[in-house]
Amino acid sequence: MDRLDELQVFLAIVDEGSLAGAARKLQRSAPAVTRTLARLEEQIGVRLVERTTRRLAPTDAGRRLADHARRLLGDFEEAMRDVAGDMAMPRGTLRVTAPLMFGRMHVLPCVTGFLDEHPAVEVDLLLSDRNLDLIDEGLDVAVRIGTLAESGLIARRIGQVRRVLVASPAYLERRGTPRDPAELAGHDIIHFASRPQPREWRFRTPEGERTVRISPRLTVSQGDAALWAAREGRGITAALSYQVAEDVASGRLVRLLRSFDPAVRPVHLVFPSARLMPPRVRAFLDYATRRLSVLPVLNEEV
Repeated sequence: MDRLDELQVFLAIVDEGSLAGAARKLQRSAPAVTRTLARLEEQIGVRLVERTTRRLAPTDAGRRLADHARRLLGDFEEAMRDVAGDMAMPRGTLRVTAPLMFGRMHVLPCVTGFLDEHPAVEVDLLLSDRNLDLIDEGLDVAVRIGTLAESGLIARRIGQVRRVLVASPAYLERRGTPRDPAELAGHDIIHFASRPQPREWRFRTPEGERTVRISPRLTVSQGDAALWAAREGRGITAALSYQVAEDVASGRLVRLLRSFDPAVRPVHLVFPSARLMPPRVRAFLDYATRRLSVLPVLNEEV
């Protein structure tokens, strides 16, 4: 039995005026209440109550202990209520990570909208095309594009995207439009590679997946740079559908080889655990799910 519980039992004895009354109030056995009183008196080394024919009355030492106990238990209960109320309100620092381009285009506006609604929350947004480890990096939520590895993380699917090929109308007018992946060998290729990876593109055909080796004329480490070069008529590049949605809609870029598009890639919000989740994390997950899952670029039949 902890010390706060012992004090609670002692106050019940003082308030009820009997061991039996305290036992009824606390829904405990009378022998258990008697043992608690005896243990308290032994620890302190003084008698805390006087037994009369009708009731128990506190001694001077007992009255002083009862006064201290009321204040201590009152402070404890107030502290618990304060913390519970504080924890119910989203507050503190939230750490979120997302892919660089998707983060700039869609997660950052989502974060700023969330901050507007929750003034007691601060957000650290880490934009990186590396899949940062949530546990090692102390992150609360990640946006992941692609098939999830077995990691023990919990995921909420919010949509899908697809890898597509694009080029500018000017380039296609000058060099022609490829009708089959094999024709890419005769075109200028702009390759985006943020890290070392095979120089190949995969396509879906009625016969199954086909891999085509590419020989880029231009290789860049940023997706924005590859798309800029494509808009300037420098060649054909691969991008995720959300990255080129506005360019395709406006006519600045043209989708190519659509009948050979590979399978869609899921988009998820992932987080370490739903158990004892801080309110700021739960609030952000709910907000981000509502806001991101309705984005046309994550919902269209890409």
